[in-house]
Amino acid sequence: MTACPLGLAGQCYCANRVSSFSASSARTAVLLLAHGSPENPDQVPEFLSYVTGGRPLPSPVVEEIRHRYSLIGFSPLACWTLLQADQLSQSLKMPVFVGMRNWKPFIGDAVKAIASEGYERVIAICLAPQNSRTSVGLYRSAVRADGNLPFEMDFVEEWHDQPLLAKAFAEKLRAGWDKASAENGAKLPVIFTAHSVPQRTITEGDPYERQAKETAELVAKEAGLSAEDWTFAFQSQGMSGGVWIGPTVEDTIRTLKAKGHRGVYLHPVGFLCDHVEVLYDIDIAFKQFADKEGMRLWRAESLNGSKTLTAALAELVSARLKRGVFS
Repeated sequence: MTACPLGLAGQCYCANRVSSFSASSARTAVLLLAHGSPENPDQVPEFLSYVTGGRPLPSPVVEEIRHRYSLIGFSPLACWTLLQADQLSQSLKMPVFVGMRNWKPFIGDAVKAIASEGYERVIAICLAPQNSRTSVGLYRSAVRADGNLPFEMDFVEEWHDQPLLAKAFAEKLRAGWDKASAENGAKLPVIFTAHSVPQRTITEGDPYERQAKETAELVAKEAGLSAEDWTFAFQSQGMSGGVWIGPTVEDTIRTLKAKGHRGVYLHPVGFLCDHVEVLYDIDIAFKQFADKEGMRLWRAESLNGSKTLTAALAELVSARLKRGVFS
C-alpha cells in the first residue's frame, strides 16, 4: 500500500495548509490545480460521477476502476500536491492553496477559502504542464464557475517547456536509467509517456500532443540522450470508446522487442506525481504486459516532492508577479 507522504492518509484534504500571511494593499495568492483522486476503492463511484459530470458509466467500467484502486491501495495524488504547495509556499513566502477538480479539496472550496481570507489576486497553475482543453481548459472553467470570481486571476495556460521542469524530469531519469541498464546488461530504450486524449481533441486544434512530445525532447536533451535512445507513447487510453491518440505503450514495447531489445525504461513526463495512472497502469499493467512479451520493464521515479519541481513552479509564479497582468 502506498502511504501518504505527509503522514495524513484519510486526513489530507484541506483548502489551504499554509500559515497566515500579513495583509497588504494588493494581496496575492497561488492556486495549484490538480485532477483529484479517491483515497480508497469505496470512493470510486462518487469520484467517477465528478469526472463524467454525473453521466453514469457502465457497471463493468466502474468495477474495473475500483479494482485498480484496490490493487494500489491508496492514491497519494492529493498528498503530493499538498506537499508541493507547502514547499512552494516556503520558497515564495506566499500563501499557496490547492484545489482539485474531481475530489476534495474541490476547486470551488479553494476559491471560497481564498476569497474569505481577502486575497485580491491569484496566480493559478494547473499541475498538468501540457495544455489541453480536456484538462487545463476544464480546470480554468472550474475556477471561473459562474464567471463571478471574487479576485483577479492570472491563469498559467501551459508550462511544458519550463527549463526547470525538464531538469526535474531529467534528474529522475538519470537517477534510475543507468542502474536499470546495468541490470539489463545493455542500454535500455527510454519510452517517454503522457496521458492519451481523444483523437478528435487533436483534430480540432488542441496543442496537447505537440507539447507532450516537446517536453520529452527537452528532457532527453537535458539528460544527454541521443535520438536513438528514446521514443514516445501515449498511455491510459479511455474505456469510453472512440479513437484515442497513440502509439500505445503496448505497441511500442512490441516494436522495441522486434528490434532486439530485452527491456524498456518508462518515464511518464505527462504526470508530476504518483497516482493510479502510474501506480497501476505502469507499475502493474504494463509490467505484466512486458513480462508476457518476455521483456523487463523499469520506470523512473515520479517527481512527487522534487525540490527542482518546486523551483520550476516558483519561477512560474515569479515571472507572473513581474508581469503583473491579471484579468
